[in-house]
Order: sequence, then C-alpha cells, then structure tokens
Amino acid sequence: MMHDRRSVIRAGIAGGLTWPWLRTLAETADAGITDTEVILGMSAAFSGPSRGLGIELYRGASAYFDDVNYNGGISGRRVSLKIYDDGYQPDASVNNTMQLMLEDRVFLLFGYVGTPTVTRVLPLLKKFQDQSVFLFFPFTGAQPQREPPYGDFAFNLRASYMQETAGLVDNLVRIGRRRIAVLYQADAYGRSGWVGVRAALARHGERIAAEATYTRGTQFTATLRPQVEILQAAEPDAVICVGAYAACAAFARDAVDLGLEVPIANVSFVGSENLLALLTEGRERADSERYTRLLVNSQVVPSYEDTSIPAVREYRELMQRYNPAVPAELVTESYTPFDHSFVSLEGFLDAKLMVEILRRLGDEPARADLERAVFSLEDFDLGLSERVSFGEGRRQGLQQVFYTVVDGDRFVTLNDWDERFS
Repeated sequence: MMHDRRSVIRAGIAGGLTWPWLRTLAETADAGITDTEVILGMSAAFSGPSRGLGIELYRGASAYFDDVNYNGGISGRRVSLKIYDDGYQPDASVNNTMQLMLEDRVFLLFGYVGTPTVTRVLPLLKKFQDQSVFLFFPFTGAQPQREPPYGDFAFNLRASYMQETAGLVDNLVRIGRRRIAVLYQADAYGRSGWVGVRAALARHGERIAAEATYTRGTQFTATLRPQVEILQAAEPDAVICVGAYAACAAFARDAVDLGLEVPIANVSFVGSENLLALLTEGRERADSERYTRLLVNSQVVPSYEDTSIPAVREYRELMQRYNPAVPAELVTESYTPFDHSFVSLEGFLDAKLMVEILRRLGDEPARADLERAVFSLEDFDLGLSERVSFGEGRRQGLQQVFYTVVDGDRFVTLNDWDERFS
C-alpha cells in the first residue's frame, strides 16, 4: 500500500497536480514531534564510492545529538534521526524524502549529502511549501539552495562552492599560477564548481585553460588517464578538481604518473581523509609523498587538530566519548571510520546549531515557527572564530574558507602559499 501511495504522489508531482490534492496526502498528525522525541529525517550516501561522506557526516552529528540526549534532550524530548541510504543517487534521494515526509512524518530534513541529490529534492519541498518542510544544513556548497526559486526552503551553514573556488583561484593567481584547468564531475555538483572557477578567473582577466569531466560514481580503481592527457595538453599551472574522493584520488594518482606535476586543488566536498587514505594506503612514505605533496584542499571548517578552538575541543571530546556507529541496517559495504575528519566536524557543527534552533522553538515546537527561530540567530557563538547570523536575506550561517595541505598522514592548515607552491 505504501509503495502504491508513493508512486501516485511521485506521478502527481511530476504531472503538476494541484497543491490541495497533494496537501491532502501530505497531512501529518504529529509533524515529527511527540512527548518524548523530535524526529529529523536524513537521506545520505551510506553505500557506494562516496559512502564515507554520509558516514562521517552522520557520525559527527550523532556525537552531538547523543550528548544532548544523554543530558535530557530538548524540553525533555530526545533528538532522533530517521535515516535512509541514497547512495549519492538523485532518484533514491527523492524516494527517501517522500518516505520521510509522507510516511515517517519527520519534523524537518537534516544533513543531506550532495548537489545532485539536493537539487532534485528542492522542487519537492517547494511543492509542499505550505507544510513548512525545510532542509537544514545540507553537505553541499552549490547555489540552488541558496538562491531563487528554492532558496526559501533550505538553510545552509557551510560556505558555498563559489566562495571556495574563488579563494582557490585568487590564491593560485596571486602566486603566479594563472593557467588553471578544471576536472569536474559531470552533474549539477561539478557544474556548480566549474561556474565558480570560471567566474573567479574572469575577475582576473583569465579563462579556464582546459577542462575534463568524469562520471559520478567513478571508483578509485578506474583510470582517469584520458582526463589527465586532456588537461596536460594545455600545460596548466594548476588544476582545480570538483568531485568526490574516489575519482579525485584516481586523477591525482594518474596525473603524477603521467608527469602532470602542478598543484591539484579540491573543494571541501571531496572528503579529504578518504582521498588521502586512497592515495597512501599500502604505499611507502616516499611514494605516498610523491602523490600528495602538491595537493591543496579547501575546507569550510577549521582544522580538527586546532584545539585552541572551543568547538574543536568539544568535538574531539564527544567523538571520543560516544564514538557513534552507523546503524547496522545501513552497513552494506566495508568502511573504517576516522577518529576525526573535516566532514564529521562539519556534521558536529550542523547538529550543534540544529539543537540551538530547536531549543528556540520552546516547549511546543511547530514547523511554522522554524523560520522565526532561525532568524533569531544573530552573532551566535558556535565555538568558532566566526559568529553565526541568519536573516530574511541571509540563509547561510558561515562564510569562512580554510586551506589545507598534506603533512605525512594528515591534512594540516596551509599558512604560506608562496613557500609551498611557488
């Protein structure tokens, strides 16, 4: 029966059926709130070559939610996550979202992973806008959830890909590396980063030197030599990659093997620790350094090694205390989590801010009050150097971008671009 209902709803949405008909199907009795819990819905990659992103994001968020629940919850309610695996596939994410909204009746959506999935979900939220279903803090820096017509249905914490790519381009150009090529995933995510690189280069009077794409889901075992050869022919000074860790690691490996020894930059979505693990696992240190010495990754959170930052100290303490594990039913492929990662730190910060918003709803939380609660955040101290503010025209909480390079078996803060790459 549930499957038939979802099929009808999906067909109705695709066919543009009127809102009153959809609203009748979407009505919920409890809207994700009970006397004992508040239920959040999450669809993310827990399988496939990008599973590390969903797993790490979930673990970081769970560490904070677990601590909140251990200490009595929010107005006596536990925070519960209803989670589904979408494998970083848009159709699966849409199906999961319908399940979360129409059957599971969650209070809100939280912690989705990826541009191709989120961009497919946003029109669904627009259809159900009278139900005040919002998406909070997706793990993507793309523009669709930051601008019309869908920006009103999502709230972002992280900096955007436009900000990340602009920072990478500006720093590379400043040290004289003006001929910048781009490798990008052939979908909405990759195109979003490509647009950012192009716009940043245009401000310097430059164009993309060369570009190549790869297919979403590409494994590390695949060859990306054809893409390397396309970019190598343009004799670039640097390459910016907009992709996921398996494919970007394969590209870095093949680039070095073919003699394309220029800085290779990645945006935060890549999953830095997963990327590094693929490039170094089973290799001697000298061989590992050959593949990693020219990597530079932008991040949207500070280094998890910097314990001078209050939020980082809290993150490390709670990750050690709770060591969250992914629910067994979602574990279909082997994966060894990291003690700490940029992705899990981001998930932790997402959860911390989510809890603050839920607290501001008071003892009788309602979806209709969510925007008011978010917009009440002004110069909120999340435990970082940057304060968090939201408002009618500001649906992104943080703006700062950080840069990291490999030192041994980890990514560390990059302090001097000239010394590293000139």
